[in-house]
Amino acid sequence: MRKQHHIVLTPEQRAEAEAVLAGGTHAALTMRHARILLEGEERCGRRRRSDAAVAALCGVSARTVARVRARCATEGFAVALRGRSHPGAPPTLSVEQEARLVALACSAPPAGQARWSVRLLAARVVELEAMPLISRELVRTTLKKTDSSRGGCGAG
Repeated sequence: MRKQHHIVLTPEQRAEAEAVLAGGTHAALTMRHARILLEGEERCGRRRRSDAAVAALCGVSARTVARVRARCATEGFAVALRGRSHPGAPPTLSVEQEARLVALACSAPPAGQARWSVRLLAARVVELEAMPLISRELVRTTLKKTDSSRGGCGAG
């Protein structure tokens, strides 16, 4: 069967895909797609490989190779490598924003309060203009992930 889409990577894209494979700290899906893109690439001096041959090299189905190839041709290299952003996914904070939130949670609570509540932290972060309006749930999940307590950091 004749290929409908062809993968031709720029040197920068090839270097990025190779860096993903060399780094080893990326998601498995991202690494798999990087390998598919590199193995399926059609460039001068290299024999063209069929989807079945690329699939055998990468340990995936030929249909997966065809989908990655099509996504690269229609939506671009970055989307083929890492996927689309998910607008319905829960928001996350940057490392710097997380550090500010944890530092605030570890500071003394406001006057009249025994400890920080999630509501107080969310309101205070916005007052300090450290980050845009954030939900209580985002504050809660961030603090839960960092193993900090609102009762007093370093006390336990």
